[in-house]
Amino acid sequence: MKISFNVGTIFCYDCVMALRKFMGSMKGVKGVEIDGGKVSIEYDPSKTSEERIVLIAKESIEKLGYKILD
Repeated sequence: MKISFNVGTIFCYDCVMALRKFMGSMKGVKGVEIDGGKVSIEYDPSKTSEERIVLIAKESIEKLGYKILD
């Protein structure tokens, strides 16, 4: 499954790498793609829940100084 977040801003290279490294190391996460102002996380729902992915992704994105837009 895949979930996406609109951040409306292009991530800097260091932020892209930090988010990919952190989220990519989570159990059940298959991949993290960041394209322009969109973050997409592919995950295995048999290994982790959508709620957990959303919570951790939101916290991580905000800690990097970005805001998730509706």
